[in-house]
Amino acid sequence: MHRFLIVLICALAAACQTAPRPRLPDYQLTDLTGAYAAFFDRTQGMAPDARVAAFRAEMEPLFPGFYDAARMEGRTQARYDAAIARSFEQFPERRAAILHSAAQFQSMLQPAISSFAEAFPDFHHIGRIYLVHSIGEMDGGTRDINGKSYFIFGADVIALYHTSDNERPFFHHELFHVYHAQFFTDCDPLWCSLWQEGLAVYVSEQLNPGATDAQMSLTIPQPIRPAVDADPARATCAVSALLLSANHDDYSRVFFGDAHLDGLPARVGYYVGYLAVKEAARTHSLRELAHMNHEQALPVLQAALASLATCPAAAGH
Repeated sequence: MHRFLIVLICALAAACQTAPRPRLPDYQLTDLTGAYAAFFDRTQGMAPDARVAAFRAEMEPLFPGFYDAARMEGRTQARYDAAIARSFEQFPERRAAILHSAAQFQSMLQPAISSFAEAFPDFHHIGRIYLVHSIGEMDGGTRDINGKSYFIFGADVIALYHTSDNERPFFHHELFHVYHAQFFTDCDPLWCSLWQEGLAVYVSEQLNPGATDAQMSLTIPQPIRPAVDADPARATCAVSALLLSANHDDYSRVFFGDAHLDGLPARVGYYVGYLAVKEAARTHSLRELAHMNHEQALPVLQAALASLATCPAAAGH
């Protein structure tokens, strides 16, 4: 009997040692931050307008469509050219931080992928990741360009806002968007983004207990939580009234850093969405929430918002 137990234990131990580890999502990284720095160095002394035109001509083939002003609604060519020129002015001061972010990128991303895959084992594919100088547009996220979705990180904005020793919540937030797209597709009404971003913020907290608001990107450009918590019903109702809006200006005031709803902080939708998802999590598991489609998610979101505040009857319609 003892001999049998020993043999069995050894067999089980051997099986454990040889059992395959869960497969991590695969990805390919394209780093264009060096291309920006090389262009900057090579074109110093050029006239500003000529330099901007040369930048667009040289960088466009490296990532077709990304450096196209027409890609973002409401962005004119003149405004985008001014942003490119401004990035040249800022680069000498910010260069070390940007290139440091680029150099550390994979060493920060890989552990985040591993821990995210442990929480969501059905996350199997990421695809190509682009690391770019985003001309101040983004720290990370997905973008639809010429009919395709891309996973993009902006080393310039990461260097501005993500400087702590633990940026795993930030990476978990962005990884969740890629994972979530397996079950929930983008749509125009504002509620879709409220659901997507609220879930991403909630996941970044759940996978990183004790994460700070800064680590969860709730302090960009100013802290969001204090202003909302001072009058949560006001914020909830203001956002709820726009749930079915597909207006770009409404979206900007809820999610962009350079616009805001009256009396509320910029990017208020990230925190209100988080509060709604947190409320929905009282009766649904994180897996259930992440796997919901449009028809399932909207009534759950509406019910969660209604639990947070009693709003005028027209809210959300």
